Amino acid sequence: MYIFAVICKSHFIMIHNEENTDEIGNNHIATSANTPLRNDAFDITDDEKINLIKKDVEHILTTLGMDLTDDSLKGTPNRVAKMFVKEIFGGLHPNKKPSASTFENKYKYGEMLVEKNIVVYSTCEHHLLPIYGRAHIAYISNGTVVGLSKMNRIVEYYAKRPQVQERLTIQIVKELQSVLNTEDVACIIDAKHMCVNSRGIKDIDSSTVTAEYGGKFQDENVKREFLEFIKLDTRF
Repeated sequence: MYIFAVICKSHFIMIHNEENTDEIGNNHIATSANTPLRNDAFDITDDEKINLIKKDVEHILTTLGMDLTDDSLKGTPNRVAKMFVKEIFGGLHPNKKPSASTFENKYKYGEMLVEKNIVVYSTCEHHLLPIYGRAHIAYISNGTVVGLSKMNRIVEYYAKRPQVQERLTIQIVKELQSVLNTEDVACIIDAKHMCVNSRGIKDIDSSTVTAEYGGKFQDENVKREFLEFIKLDTRF
């Protein structure tokens, strides 16, 4: 009787945990500001990862009933595995983090600098479906500046991993704060989530907006100035 009770209790906990994780995933809730990576995440090479993922993709497609002898499907497992490791999840590897050289602000530009409409392509970690949209970044120099393209590369690096939009926004700000040695950094992301647009509620028009304001950007006047810059029509 005691053993039966323990088994039932364990089964209940397992079901409860599954329901909880499903609820978190279906509601796209972030659980950490850091990308959840295991300590052994890079113990094997990219090529080894590709070979392992290739077999997993083969298994998924075969289970779905697909004929992998068909010419159109023969190369799919390998293509998907390479795409995962080398492309859409390439930002997981710390060796691919972009170097962001900084320079002295010799021209003494002391106003806000805004890089807007940076294209964001990422992947929702809950359903592994695309996230795409635009990021707008701003900072106020405290004596140091960074090349404009480096901000785009920082966005790309943190976007190329299984992501949650809130986390992505925070990671971009924290990285630029570290690079520029200032708290005065802000980021807004406006993006569509295919896990919302193409499945579940299937709302094709909705988008998600997230923001992270550091330092002076927490002041309402500075924040308002940033938002006004974003509204400017800069299409050419």
